[in-house]
Amino acid sequence: MQEGCDGDALAEGQSQAYITRMSDEPANRLFPTGRLVPGDLDEAMVAAVVSAFYAKARRDDVIGPVFNRVVAADHWPQHIQTITDFWSSMLLGTRRYMGRPMPKHIAIPELSDAHFQRWLTLFRETAEELCPPDVAALFVERAERIGYNFRVRIAQYRGQDAMAVRPQRG
Repeated sequence: MQEGCDGDALAEGQSQAYITRMSDEPANRLFPTGRLVPGDLDEAMVAAVVSAFYAKARRDDVIGPVFNRVVAADHWPQHIQTITDFWSSMLLGTRRYMGRPMPKHIAIPELSDAHFQRWLTLFRETAEELCPPDVAALFVERAERIGYNFRVRIAQYRGQDAMAVRPQRG
């Protein structure tokens, strides 16, 4: 009887090549928080997506002026780290982000659905450029949910009909 790559005996007819090929594919990981995370998703990928996205966002004609007015030029490195911690917490369950982003967004009077739509579009483009499809889909799904929740809360704060807010797709 042959042994597999983990020392277990191979069943009749199984080949070592099959076992090795299967184990080379990154498996989903279950984090202690109960999150099932794609095997390819790690801290480096989160940081790469956040950095690339904000580089685009700061230059964008629609959302760039808002970001550049609200975040001082010398504060961007710290802001990128904070947002990286946010996304690490959201996707990897690291709990590194303990902030309250809603009040900061509510305080931006010009923030509109057009800004959120552009944010989602750029975010999707960035995630799809840098990530495998399953990881990009996870980033985008979370971004769409976050954007929707922000828009509902902003509408409530402004005295608008929050029930009229509909999800946007990136």
